[in-house]
Amino acid sequence: MSYQYDQYLVKHKENVKKGYEWFCTYLPELVKDVPNLEWQVCFAHDQSKSEPDEYEAYDAYFYGNNKSYQVMQDYRKAWLLHLHRNPHHWQHWILINDDPKEGEIVLDMPYNYILEMVCDWWAFSWQKGDLYEMFTWYDEHSKYMKLSDNTCKNKDNPKDAMEKLANTTYGDGPNDDYGWDVMMGSQNVDVSFSCPDYQEQKPTPKGFA
Repeated sequence: MSYQYDQYLVKHKENVKKGYEWFCTYLPELVKDVPNLEWQVCFAHDQSKSEPDEYEAYDAYFYGNNKSYQVMQDYRKAWLLHLHRNPHHWQHWILINDDPKEGEIVLDMPYNYILEMVCDWWAFSWQKGDLYEMFTWYDEHSKYMKLSDNTCKNKDNPKDAMEKLANTTYGDGPNDDYGWDVMMGSQNVDVSFSCPDYQEQKPTPKGFA
């Protein structure tokens, strides 16, 4: 157990909460009446990282000054456990079937977890003191993400949330230390995002190659 990792976990959860509070203040229509969202984001987020099978591997990998083969393997296993336990990660919704005829299927991601996912991404921008950093990160990673067609086409999707978030330019923001205009140099932001273009990876039947 390390003090550094404990402090990281506390700070990360605080920053995730800041993202949620920003939505509540400036984009309330996106979070209004979403069941369990406040509890989910502000209290339950990443609780599994306190479990020994996640905590110890993460702590050793990030703060143990050791990237041995065993440390890497333990971390990867812990990351996989974390993905399976936490539906706010898009990887959680990918089903790899036993039957090769069914292949890989990407399930629909519920809206409450989409919002928590965006708050989770944005938390790292709050930590860095650059609220715009997430949008650059998303542009670089979105083509790699796998989201179902319904998740992308639904009006409540990551693309919609990201675009609306990028175009909020309000005074000092919900926190004087992290005012949007301060971070953005008082410049309006106009960013367009694309939802990942993903087709289910199913084997091509014989005779149709």
